[in-house]
Amino acid sequence: MTVPSYNALLAQARWRKSSYSGGANDCVEIAELGEHVAVRDSKDVELGPLVFSPGAVRELVGGIVSGRV
Repeated sequence: MTVPSYNALLAQARWRKSSYSGGANDCVEIAELGEHVAVRDSKDVELGPLVFSPGAVRELVGGIVSGRV
C-alpha cells in the first residue's frame, strides 16, 4: 500500500480558521487539497496536518454539532 504525498499541495495550501475562534492562536485550521481536506492545530503547525476525505470531515463536523463527538 502506498501513502500519497500531499507535500506539494500543502506548500500551496490556503489555511482558514473559524471566525468564532477570535484572536487566540488555539484553534483548528483547515485547507482544501483538491479532493481532500487538511486539518491542523494552529498552535503547532510544524507538527503537520491530518488529511481527510470531504465525507470524513462532514461526519466529524456533524458529530461535533450534534454532540456525538
